[in-house]
Amino acid sequence: MNKLLSLSFLLIFSVGVTLAQQPVLKPLSHEAMMSMKRVGAPKISPDGQWVIYSQQSVSYEAESSQSDLWLASADGLQAPRKITQTKSGEDNYFWHPSEKKIFFTAKREGDESAQLYTLDLSLGGDAQRLSNFSLGIGSPQINADGNKILFSAKVFPGVFTDSLNKKQAEEKKKLKYKARVYTSFPIRYFDTWLDEKQTHVFVLDLISQKVQNVFTGISLIQSKGFQLGSFSWAPDQQSVVFTATIDRHTTAYQNAISKIYQVSIHGGKEKLLVDDQGDYSSVEFSKDGKYALALGAPLNQTKVYQLNRLYRFSWPEMSYKTELVSTLDRPINQMEVSKAYILASIEDQGVDRLIRISLQDGSYQAVLGGKQGSFNQVSLSNQENVFAYQYNSMAIPAEVFVHHADKEVAISKANLALLKNYDVKDPEEFWTMSRGKKIRSFLMKPASFDPTKKYPLLVLMHGGPASSFKDIYGYRWNPHVIAGTEYVIVMTDYTGSVGYGEKFAQDIQFDPFKGPGQEILDAANDAIKRYSFIDGSRQAASGASYGGHLANWMQATTSHFKCLISHAGLVNSEAQWGTSDVIWGRELMNGGAPWVPTKTWKEQNPMRFAANFKTPILLTVGENDFRVPINNTLENWSILQRQKVPSKLIVFPEENHWVLMAENSRFHYQEIRNWLATYLK
Repeated sequence: MNKLLSLSFLLIFSVGVTLAQQPVLKPLSHEAMMSMKRVGAPKISPDGQWVIYSQQSVSYEAESSQSDLWLASADGLQAPRKITQTKSGEDNYFWHPSEKKIFFTAKREGDESAQLYTLDLSLGGDAQRLSNFSLGIGSPQINADGNKILFSAKVFPGVFTDSLNKKQAEEKKKLKYKARVYTSFPIRYFDTWLDEKQTHVFVLDLISQKVQNVFTGISLIQSKGFQLGSFSWAPDQQSVVFTATIDRHTTAYQNAISKIYQVSIHGGKEKLLVDDQGDYSSVEFSKDGKYALALGAPLNQTKVYQLNRLYRFSWPEMSYKTELVSTLDRPINQMEVSKAYILASIEDQGVDRLIRISLQDGSYQAVLGGKQGSFNQVSLSNQENVFAYQYNSMAIPAEVFVHHADKEVAISKANLALLKNYDVKDPEEFWTMSRGKKIRSFLMKPASFDPTKKYPLLVLMHGGPASSFKDIYGYRWNPHVIAGTEYVIVMTDYTGSVGYGEKFAQDIQFDPFKGPGQEILDAANDAIKRYSFIDGSRQAASGASYGGHLANWMQATTSHFKCLISHAGLVNSEAQWGTSDVIWGRELMNGGAPWVPTKTWKEQNPMRFAANFKTPILLTVGENDFRVPINNTLENWSILQRQKVPSKLIVFPEENHWVLMAENSRFHYQEIRNWLATYLK
């Protein structure tokens, strides 16, 4: 991070320094966390003069929560002002390519589904609705001339118009029976039962108001395994380039492969652009239309994790495929493309950094980033060296900034005044040698920290496993709220975490719990040795999703902890394989199907060690969770009750894999802290 940027963030967001000078600072409560404004991704105008972003205020009364769009000058000289004030929020907002107009989707009064709206900022007034499409407007994109919009919508198979889809939906409502019927996998995803509908791409002509289904003539939609991935305007503005698979129905026994296609906006047969055994997730184009940039991975049905690679093709021939940044070995979170370079956010050892990638030779250099905080959600203007982005850290909720050639300008500053009242610290980083490799951890000190005191230790374990503990602000497992003034928290990126190279993420294969669990224990012991203020006799561990799996593994294999907390955690790997919404990756992880007696299935399934269960444990789960279905938590509960282990079960009937509703979240945090207080006195 350059000196100018460091100074900018020091002045604006070095809350720890500012707070340390104030006499009375409060620990971050759940109420304070929820009162923070949630600032969305910025979109900078093409001329680089203006920025729009969403800002949400969350209330414990759901009907009182509000989300609106805000407008600010990119130079920071004009304070942000709210430009929408309706009950429903706005989404998918973007600029007209040459006019001072913005577009967004919203479900406003009278709308059955999300529709497209526009707001002319040069005229003021209210936003005008541009569509009346019963299927709703999803993922809209405007063309270079500013007169057509691409969007996605779900349709019944073989039905291509809005009116016929309405008729089909009405006929379905008339059926006297209620049943879901399936003949292939998958049948549900995350928290939703899947139906027969397909996602198609449409084009809306802003002048004539006509809507055309672009997929009317493509053969791909005839496959029961069809699923659309991403889509983009081609440089000719007369066609769409998209990724799609026809293999979704095979995902019970292999990975689905997505290829790159092109189709005219007037319909017709698709053209296969790339068929090289690669699996592609997205395609974008350079501003001059010379290159197509695709994210994808080489076809591999044997690895539990693969890093997405960045490829450049000459357009329109789609020739001269070249891998850019081949030595990067880090995930690309998000990117935007100009004429000469790509600006990308990458995940690197616990932070999101920004890099600039040359379109010509694939070389890259750091733009923004350091040891603290994360940079993401970049938005490029047409002006050289002028772009918008988000910055956040564990201590600072996301805020909007604009980068100029010689300075960083804080735009939103939505939470700056409120943060000054709370003792929120940046995490400390430390590395531990475990199993012959270096393992990174964050350590978080509690509010009102006193180095002469002894604090209990809470070990937080992240989900995934292909994720990491990043220096970003979170609402679901906020370490400041959990820690309060009582606990030191250690967060470890065990083998399988991303941001440390593809191999590090892949090495969890065939060793899902034992190796990562040992690394977590080693990091906790290392922290106790390093930091004299930790009381090693009072330790607890907690996690959600894969972190919940690991909490149950700790239950099965160690009496190290005074208590445990497991949210959405599996206790029986075999049951998880058969009931989760995704199964093939679990087979890859364990070296075969559950009926194949692999070493991993036999030796790393917590339930097989139920005789060892003895540590008091809190179980929480969302009833609508299809990723780690409730059966695993109920099975765990049965084991605990059978083994007479002190335990508590909390089921959230309206929640899915996460606990998101404000009052449910508050209760969840209270129960976590109450459980810790009971056993870590």
